[in-house]
Parts: sequence; structure tokens; C-alpha cells
Amino acid sequence: MSNAKLTARSALDIAKSASRSLVSIEVLDDMSVVRIAARQGQTSTLVTRVNELHGVTLPSNTRLVTSRSGVDFIGAGPDQWLAIGPAAAGLDLAVVLTDQLQGLASVADQTDARTLVRVSGEKARDTLAKGLPIDLHPRAFPEGAVATTHAAHIGVVLWRPIG
Repeated sequence: MSNAKLTARSALDIAKSASRSLVSIEVLDDMSVVRIAARQGQTSTLVTRVNELHGVTLPSNTRLVTSRSGVDFIGAGPDQWLAIGPAAAGLDLAVVLTDQLQGLASVADQTDARTLVRVSGEKARDTLAKGLPIDLHPRAFPEGAVATTHAAHIGVVLWRPIG
């Protein structure tokens, strides 16, 4: 019998430690991801409430908007959004949004179901283009654009940050 021990680690550990001059991959472990779905007949009230609380209009298409509260909202489908924000100590974004949007939306924490990765560098677009079946040229995928697609049969939500 072998004395080998298995150690749990992320499949992206190599990306975290790799130093590349043309492409950089950073795993964002300090972020919360929350799915928001408007309840039937509540979309306009929900949009108004988010605007009051966060200072943005929820996008009606696959776009990204950044709020004054530091939460990014991504259009994820008809009457559905992803909210992404820092996982601050003692702050649970899903609980905050559940309280704020009570009766207007269903809110589900997706943090443990998703991995956020920032890909940057001179060859980032070329690298991503090898595995994604979408046009990443700035004319087709400008700042703030969002795409729901796949890479090697794995669902991907890709967005190009503003700024």
C-alpha cells in the first residue's frame, strides 16, 4: 500500500504562481458572485431600487455597469443579473442584496460555484481567442461588453472591464 498523500489544490495554482511577460492570469479569490432574478412583474421596481441604492441602472442586455457602491452588475439574461463585489470581511454580498431587494428579486450566492480569473497582458486577447468561439476584437467586444459562452465545454461569462 502506498503512503502517498493527496493534497487539495486549485487547478489554477500554476497560473497563480506563473510569471509571464505577455499574458498574466490572476485568480480573484476575494470576490463574491451573486445571481439576481427579478420576480414576476417586479423588474421596473427592482431596476429603480438598485438605482436608488447603488447609483446604476441594471443593464437590459449583456453589458457591465459599475456602481458607486463598488458592485459590478452584469446583464445575464432577461430580468437576470450577476452582481460581483469584494468579499469584505464580515460582509456577505448575497445577504446584503437579499435584504435590499426583498420581495423584488430572488438572490442566490454563486461564489463557490464560480471561479473569477483576470487575464491581462499584451497577448491576453490572442490567448483567450484560442479557446473561445467569439470575436474579441475591440470593435466587436468593446469595454463593458459581456459574453456568455464556453471554453472546452465549460460555461464562461466573459467581460471586458471599463477603463
